[in-house]
Amino acid sequence: MTNQVQLLGISNAIVDILAHVDDDFLNEVGAPRGSMTLIDEQRAHEIYDKMGPATEMSGGSVANTIAGFANLGGSAAYIGRVSADQLGEIFVHDMRALGVDVRTSPAANGLPTARCHVLISEDGQRTMQTYLGACTELSTADITEQTVGTPKVVLLEGYIWDIPEGPALAKRAMQIARQNNLTVALSLSDSYCVERHQSAFFEAVKDGVDIVFADEDEIIALLKKQSFDEVLPALSDFDNLFVLTRSQQGSVIVQNDNTIYQEAIKVDKVVDTTGAGDAYTAAFLYGWTADQPLAECARLGTWCATQVIQQLGGRVEKDILYDYRKA
Repeated sequence: MTNQVQLLGISNAIVDILAHVDDDFLNEVGAPRGSMTLIDEQRAHEIYDKMGPATEMSGGSVANTIAGFANLGGSAAYIGRVSADQLGEIFVHDMRALGVDVRTSPAANGLPTARCHVLISEDGQRTMQTYLGACTELSTADITEQTVGTPKVVLLEGYIWDIPEGPALAKRAMQIARQNNLTVALSLSDSYCVERHQSAFFEAVKDGVDIVFADEDEIIALLKKQSFDEVLPALSDFDNLFVLTRSQQGSVIVQNDNTIYQEAIKVDKVVDTTGAGDAYTAAFLYGWTADQPLAECARLGTWCATQVIQQLGGRVEKDILYDYRKA
């Protein structure tokens, strides 16, 4: 367990249940198109029973990044809480099949494994109905010198701050990282999450986090700005590495006085936008842990995110770099 890996992820462990639906289905279950809604266990069973053929795989933002990182060829480990039920078994088996070292055992007692019903419209838009379940029971007891080990990067997700012991376990992970001279990365998750925890995130970025992954809305919320035009000047007050994605406008990488602009890659058809940012993060960190220049990390992240939105599900698949190297 303590063998060194390149990347350790700590996050909410969720099984993604993905299915294509039409607007009539969304209306039937009362799910606003494009929304992410937290639901209870009974509601989760009701939606699942109404869904047609579905794909089930380990999910959650950082878990998707860890899986993608492993598929790219990186060595990865993961800390997250699932239950010893059918979906928990799917999560752990799926991650371990990718070569990921899952460092928390399924819980024999407690809430069922979390699941996210990802309802995908014809244009690739995703509507999510999420039952958090067991992932809310991740605790500071799960974050130890042994479970963290000595990875090159410890990656946290913003959603961790939503669970009862989340702020404390995130702080513990950053303390262990600092003691062992490890790099800490934070994915800001979504702009509403940032608004819920803005002061805590800002404090973490100022003291504890080395790399920040955010989309345009998230970084605006973190810095309390009105537009992205106000963001870049404000970043001069920070020493962190900021990796900022802007959808069709590409991405911007900022560290001190070094700013890199990466153009987006045009695609003919978007199948599913699920996990595009997670794929970008996986590929960027794959390049970063291999000591690639930041510009190359950004190109690789863009390439992988572009491939992911042309397929079902948010995972970077194996052999994706074969075509990248030919491009």
